[in-house]
Amino acid sequence: MKKRATVICRKGKRILLVARESKWALPGGILKRGEHLSDAALRELKEETRIAGKSAKYLFDFKSKQKHHHVFYCDIPERAKPRPSNEISKCRWVQPEDIARLLTSTPTNNIVKLVGQKRKSSRGK
Repeated sequence: MKKRATVICRKGKRILLVARESKWALPGGILKRGEHLSDAALRELKEETRIAGKSAKYLFDFKSKQKHHHVFYCDIPERAKPRPSNEISKCRWVQPEDIARLLTSTPTNNIVKLVGQKRKSSRGK
């Protein structure tokens, strides 16, 4: 199973998605040999959106059928404007509740739901 660094970026309540061809997904990708997970998260964010993240905070692991996602929250500059690069065709800020109506990868939908659940449970403490 391939290890993947998957990135959650927020602007207010919106989450950043990227599109490869027609499917929306969270930014991220496969680790390079010997690369640290958090370094991979920041590298992939920059490669795909041209945004230099300030830091990458580990959130949780999520296993899909083909990949082991190591999910990170990345702080980004307030005025950062994502621009597609590399294999990405589009970038978009999306309300979490709108993601279910988009054509996304199954892991993207599940990871966004988990992030929302974890945020709610941490506020209740």
